[in-house]
Amino acid sequence: MKVDILLGLQWGDEGKGKVVDVLTPRYDVVARFQGGPNAGHTLEFEGQKYVLRSIPSGIFQGDKVNIIGNGVVLDPALFKAEAEALEASGHNLKERLHISKKAHLILPTHRILDAAYEAAKGDAKVGTTGKGIGPTYTDKISRNGVRVGDILHDFDKKYAVAKARHEQILKSLNYEYDLTELEKAWFEGIEYLKQFRFVDSEHEINGLLSEGKSVLCEGAQGTMLDIDFGSYPFVTSSNTVCAGACTGLGIAPNKIGEVYGIFKAYCTRVGAGPFPTELFDKTGDQICTLGHEFGSVTGRKRRCGWIDLVALKYAIMVDGVTKLIMMKSDVLDSFETIKACVAYKVNGEEIDYFPFDIEGVEPVYVELPGWQTDMTKMQSEDEFPEEFNAYLSFLEEQLGVPVKIVSVGPDREQTIERYTEE
Repeated sequence: MKVDILLGLQWGDEGKGKVVDVLTPRYDVVARFQGGPNAGHTLEFEGQKYVLRSIPSGIFQGDKVNIIGNGVVLDPALFKAEAEALEASGHNLKERLHISKKAHLILPTHRILDAAYEAAKGDAKVGTTGKGIGPTYTDKISRNGVRVGDILHDFDKKYAVAKARHEQILKSLNYEYDLTELEKAWFEGIEYLKQFRFVDSEHEINGLLSEGKSVLCEGAQGTMLDIDFGSYPFVTSSNTVCAGACTGLGIAPNKIGEVYGIFKAYCTRVGAGPFPTELFDKTGDQICTLGHEFGSVTGRKRRCGWIDLVALKYAIMVDGVTKLIMMKSDVLDSFETIKACVAYKVNGEEIDYFPFDIEGVEPVYVELPGWQTDMTKMQSEDEFPEEFNAYLSFLEEQLGVPVKIVSVGPDREQTIERYTEE
């Protein structure tokens, strides 16, 4: 068996949680491979809305194994709050969720360091979520991290050493803080974590594959936030691309099957960083309002713009995408004209590839007729208006990959599979 991978192709917030929930019935296992509680995956069904931060989106399907992989960073306090909320709504996590011993723990001082580093940058701040993600990955790479498996092995000493090191850094930054409440909640989270099954996830996943089990790997954030291939330095601290599933779960490259790439029918971004197609007019505000573009974790308003096909083609290339999934098509239902960026203008020269630096590039647009039809009640591609089909055909021609699934609303039922020829 091979694993299939599902990941975002833009700057995150593409709607991965909903799609994982829709696809999960076809798989035996759902596994998260990177990121942490900075990533909010929103799912809506049966009149309820759920926001998952660290727990895989397959948790709502009762008979599935859900794995938090070694590439994830985990905050015990936030995990406890998230898990207890799910359990209160009737979902039995302890039987369904396994946690890698090699996943790194976000310490209370990591969150303080995150705030201190951002404050020190002043106007040059990256716009992190403040969840301690960057400092945790920094400790991982510098070989100073504390892992889930350490909870079972001389934990108090390892925690004290890491805490003392962080406090020395905070002292050098002259940053004032109070750990009391953070630390109290964190240790409560540690005790709660002990109720779950800690696993060597690389052995578990490869064992499940050997048994013929099907696995879906769930990415967080988006390709354009990848630490290597995103719009650096305004990126996250992990590899959000397809290859991140190999290192974040212990899967060999030859075990990868389908790669599902998710994108919105337009484009959004949260926080600082270049955004070539960003709109600063009433059209941008209209997209934001219609799309309810506010962060599921932070509540921050998302910056909105037209779809960027230059960046999308780049993401598809880096990820090896085999199937595309377009989200929030319905948000553009009322627009008379739709724009798509097909090239960048740099120093007066037009280019059709994603360059080293996208700061200040000028988008080159083509215009397409809008469909001006309410698509939210549609249940089959046979109902798609002619203009929408033309938009899909344009995208497939530009991107070279078929759009297999179209979302026409937030509910899991508002998802239409297309029977396109490959």
